[in-house]
Parts: sequence; C-alpha cells; structure tokens
Amino acid sequence: MKNIRNFCIIAHIDHGKSTLADRLLQTTGTIADRDMQAQALDDMDIERERGITIKSHAIQMNYTYEGQDYILNLIDTPGHVDFSYEVSRSIAACEGALLIVDATQGIEAQTISNLYLAIEHDLEIIPILNKMDLDSAMPEEVSDQIIDLIGCKLEDIIPASGKTGLGVNEILKAVIERVPAPKGDEDAPLQAMIFDSVFNSFRGIIAYYRILNGTLNKGQKVKFFNTGKSYNADEIGVLKMDLLPKNSVKAGDVGYIISGIKQANEVKVGDTITGTDNPCLAAVKGFEDVKPMVFAGIYPVDTEDYEELRYSMEKLQLNDSSLVFEPESSAALGFGFRCGFLGMLHMEIIQERLEREFNMTVITTVPNVSYHAFLNKNPDVQMIVNNPSELPDPGTMARIEEPYIKAQVITKSEYVGSIMTLCIEKRGEISNQVYLTQDRVELTFEMPLAEIVFDFYDRLKTVSRGYASFDYHPIGYKESDLIKMDLLLNAEQVDALSALVHRNNAFDLGKRICLKLKELIPRQQFEIPIQAAIGAKIIARETIKALRKDVTAKCYGGDISRKRKLLEKQKVGKKRMRQVGRVEVPQEAFLAVLKLND
Repeated sequence: MKNIRNFCIIAHIDHGKSTLADRLLQTTGTIADRDMQAQALDDMDIERERGITIKSHAIQMNYTYEGQDYILNLIDTPGHVDFSYEVSRSIAACEGALLIVDATQGIEAQTISNLYLAIEHDLEIIPILNKMDLDSAMPEEVSDQIIDLIGCKLEDIIPASGKTGLGVNEILKAVIERVPAPKGDEDAPLQAMIFDSVFNSFRGIIAYYRILNGTLNKGQKVKFFNTGKSYNADEIGVLKMDLLPKNSVKAGDVGYIISGIKQANEVKVGDTITGTDNPCLAAVKGFEDVKPMVFAGIYPVDTEDYEELRYSMEKLQLNDSSLVFEPESSAALGFGFRCGFLGMLHMEIIQERLEREFNMTVITTVPNVSYHAFLNKNPDVQMIVNNPSELPDPGTMARIEEPYIKAQVITKSEYVGSIMTLCIEKRGEISNQVYLTQDRVELTFEMPLAEIVFDFYDRLKTVSRGYASFDYHPIGYKESDLIKMDLLLNAEQVDALSALVHRNNAFDLGKRICLKLKELIPRQQFEIPIQAAIGAKIIARETIKALRKDVTAKCYGGDISRKRKLLEKQKVGKKRMRQVGRVEVPQEAFLAVLKLND
C-alpha cells in the first residue's frame, strides 16, 4: 500500500486539465503513442466536440521512481460549475489533488470553489502553473495569486505545459513525494466506496470503487449497504485504458466490479460494498445526495415513446447520478418527466445525450426552480412547488419563498460597472467587493436562483467579453413577491410556458414572450391571439394574423354588395375555424423563451 498514490486533477473550465492528463498518461507509458489522441480520457463525442469534460474519468498508471514501482490512480474531473458533483465524488476517493491554474488567466471562480472542496476533505494540494509555453503567460503575477490563495511557498508551484510536456516528470515526482499513501487495513472486513458507475449493454452495470479496508477477491459474495442486496463478484480488476481483470484488489486501490446487475436503481453512487461472510460494521461516509438547482419537464415528441424515454433516463442516470426525475403529465404535452438538473449546461447536455445515445427526440419545457409556498390555514407547513401549475390559489397563500444563492464573480476591473448593472437587473444585491490584484476584482452577490436560470451566464460572458468567471452556491430560501404568469394561445392555456415571476418583471416579461412567440408560431387559416395573463387579468397581447384567401377575386365589376356577401361568408367560416382550431407550438418556441435577450 505504501506504493499507491490516489490523486485527482481540479481546475477551472478550460485551464488544460485533460491535456495535462494526456501527457501524464504518455509519460508513464499507459497509452502507446500510436493510440494517443487529444482528450484521451474523454470518451463521449459531446466532450470532444465542445472541448469540455462532463464526466470524471479514473485511470491507473504505473511509474518507476528511484528504483521503486508505484501505482498512481488518477481521476480527471470536469471544470464547469454544473458538474461540481462529479468533482466532489472524485475528491472523496483521493488523498491528493493537482490544482491547475492557467498562467495566462490566473485564478478563476471555479478554481476557488473546487479548492475549498479539496481542503474540506483534507487533501494534499499540489499547485501547478499550466500553459507556460504561451507568450501571454504571466508566471510571477499568477504565482502570487496562488500563494495568497493556498499559502504555499513559491518553490512548491510547478511550472508546466500540457501541450509541450514541460514539467510532467516534476509533477509525477511531486505526487509520489507529497501525496500521502492511502491508509487502511488489508486484513480488516471489506469496506469499499462506490464513486461512479457506467452501463454496458453486454455486461450490465459496472461500478467503480475505492477500497478503504480489506481485500476484494474474484468470485466473492458481496453485499451493497444501501440496497441490502447480495451479488457475486463475477469480474473485478483495475482501470487502465480498458478494464484490466485481476484476481484480487486490495485496500487503498481503485477498481471496478461486474456482478451482472441489470437494474439501474440497484447501484447507488456513494454506497458501500462489503463481504457477506464478514461484513464491515458501518457504511463509508461518502458525499451528500445532490440537490438539483433547475427543474424542467422532458416529454417525448410521440406519446407512445414514454416507456422508452423512462428506460433511457434510467440508463443515463447510472452514468450521471446527479440527474433526478419523476413522472408528470401536462395538458399540452401528455406524459413525461419532471427532471432536476444542476444547471443550464447540465440540462443541455442531458437533452443532447438523450438524442445521441438513445435516439430520443424530446421536448423540454421552460426551466424553473423549486419554491416553498405557505398556506393561510397552517402557515408553518411548507409546500414544495416544482412546477408553476402546482402553485395553490393566490387567495389561500400566506407567502411564497424562493431559493437564493451566493454568487461570486471574478472579473477585470474595467467590467465591474456593467456586471453590477446586470446583477441588479437580475434582483441581485452586492454584499462584497474585493480587489485580488490591481485589475482583478471579486464581486459577491446574493440573488434569486430563478434569475440565473435563464440567460445570466451567457449575458455575463457578453458584458465582460468572456473574462468574467462565475461560481455560486445555495444559501437558503427568502420570501418574495412572486406571481404566476400564464400564456394563452387562442384562449387556451399552454401550461408548458407558464412561469413564476416577480411582480415587477411580469409586464415586461409577458410582452417580450408574446412578441417572441409571434415570430415563431406559424400563421394559420384563422387569427391567433397570444396573451400573457396573471389570473384573469391580461397583461400583454399580440395577434398572429390569419392567412386569407382572396374570395373576391372572381368578382370583377358588379355591385359592391356581392363582394360584401362573400367577405361576410368568409368571416363566419374563420370564426368557426377559430373555435375548433388547435395551435401547434414548435419546439423552438419553448427554447426561445430562454433567449429573450438575443
């Protein structure tokens, strides 16, 4: 065990984690040069296309240092705030972390939040200054920022470049010398924590675990703490580029287990594996259950695909345990699921993965957050409202509370004014402003989560020309003056477009949504009114004009009464058509509501 090192890579988005991981794999000979490709650990098409890591990836490397053979278990983690749950799980399985900072950009908001996660778990932090090969690198300035942040010495910071391979041997040396070897007892009862799982259509569910105590042998009968079910360890082994079978995996190591499990709900990330003959007494304290931030309805385009969508979502949940969903139905869209996501990017990725990996074409409703409503009759009992259609009648409600977040924005000082304007427009209140260096400012806001759900991140990047970095965490619920705004198409309510909005924003938002829908809904044979309403009061209206046939074309000359008679006849027909006509809302209309400022 003294020759095992478990460590992960943490950094802000786009600071070069995956590129540096590629160089580590090449240097240790884990991947042959001919098999090498950029982002070697990222196995999803979406990750390669977007150049981001969505899922953390574990891999084992062998390295000889000063005549001794070492086993290095590396976990590459995502950098985006929406996937911080993946980071927290990876950190729980490690003793050390490489903190990577881009020498051209310096410390960003997500770097700080991931660092705090690692410090809470008592990890050994190795600071690395990446992208040193670029002309725009500012090593002295960024080194000072790192020293201020974690209180290390200048010589502890390793200059590196994922592109050229500079500093890779120093990183491996630092991992071996600075990261502590795992603690644990090989002879104690088996105690292993599951930190990830994937679904394989041939082998069933493959669970990845970190053994804290004991030894896991091939063919051994094991039990999962959470579900209480027992299985045979049909195949166990370690994680190389492919799965490498072994006869036993010992304490301190990271490995996988295949036991023929086919049901998605039987494996829970964070669960403990133990032996049935000599079980451990307590489950491992892993990580808390994830709390979704953003809710949206996902519905199949064809109602008959409902069961297939459920099956696809369960498979996806195995791969991404931060996705939560429950069945719901909508008057406009039929049967579907109410899904909880960690943020807007997470929602976008799930939708794209459903389409690519499972061929499911889905409709996504307007995302919102969960609110707490309190009724007049017993004001102490809170009612959780995930969907605007569940909101009780305003007359029976004592108050409604919405979730608030603490947002940290790190930006260049020249953009402070425009970012403050944006945050105040989104009902934010500034609570702190700190100058990290002469031209880098950290702004702290308290603002409602519902306001950042739509387009906040995109607009923040726009006003700061891409320089501002953003991170947030929930701080609880606060009372707000919220009202439900409905959208009516041809006097029929479209519940998928209903939203809970602040009273002051309702008129402006209602008007903008009506204008947007007017552009997107195709014209029909009859006139379609689009209305935004609060209760029975209409606050905004736009009208899509009817496509009209020229019925008077055949009347050339003659009395005007003949033309009038034909126009009256047409008018009656249009009126009748409007009473029975149904308006189909295109999928772009649901998504366009999110991009009202474009």
